[in-house]
Amino acid sequence: MASLLQYSIKFAESPFWAVAVHDGHQLAPGIEKFMRLNDAQRLREEDPYTASIAELPVNQLVVGSSRFQLDVNRKKEDAIYIQPEQAWGLSVWKEPLPSEVLTQLYDDYTRFYQEIDRYIEQTIEHYGFFIVFDVHTYNARRKSEDEVVDVQANPQINLGTVYNQAEWRPVIDGFIESVQRQQLLGDVIDIRENIKFKGGHLAQHILHKFGAHGCVLSIEFRKDFMNEWTGQPYQPAILAYKQLLLHVLKDLQNLTIYGV
Repeated sequence: MASLLQYSIKFAESPFWAVAVHDGHQLAPGIEKFMRLNDAQRLREEDPYTASIAELPVNQLVVGSSRFQLDVNRKKEDAIYIQPEQAWGLSVWKEPLPSEVLTQLYDDYTRFYQEIDRYIEQTIEHYGFFIVFDVHTYNARRKSEDEVVDVQANPQINLGTVYNQAEWRPVIDGFIESVQRQQLLGDVIDIRENIKFKGGHLAQHILHKFGAHGCVLSIEFRKDFMNEWTGQPYQPAILAYKQLLLHVLKDLQNLTIYGV
């Protein structure tokens, strides 16, 4: 059976990777008929526009399938949202998925991580190290569209770094310092570490296997660049976030300490 998980990879001559695993909104034809949630409900918990933000001159990996079909940023046993508590209290399925569909999805998950391992290994073999920009977004208006964002509890950029080894601290500091030297649409940028998120399963998996050779920066942008309830984008902010990462990338490329 063909894979139900859709993702694309673009290679570049670079030790850097830009990854957007929650950008996708697609459902495979064999999955769609079982889905209880409508487009708007799914979009609210997905990370739309992260593929655009992560479109950098480095290796790129973008998942086109919705996380509600298969969430590759969770452990395998939690990658399909069987129970509402796995999905922000949402009841995802009209009826239980057939066993053959579940098997196919879990097989797709396994193959996805096998490919990730191979690409990271190849990057290490070629460059001696790797750095992953793991791009995500998060909701800060959970109660209503008109809710005032608690900026103390919700940084503009949450940088998940917990699972990196200590020798990669200069890269983490270099990222933060580069962001702090910039502005976003004329304003100072609030970037903090591990306030809302510490890094998902993809980061944990890569760093568990290859952490001596590289760093994963899990970048969570607060959804200021869109209406998180309707999905309406604010294009100038999306472009500004992309430009922000382009500047950070340039600064990190100039660092000489990569644990090599």
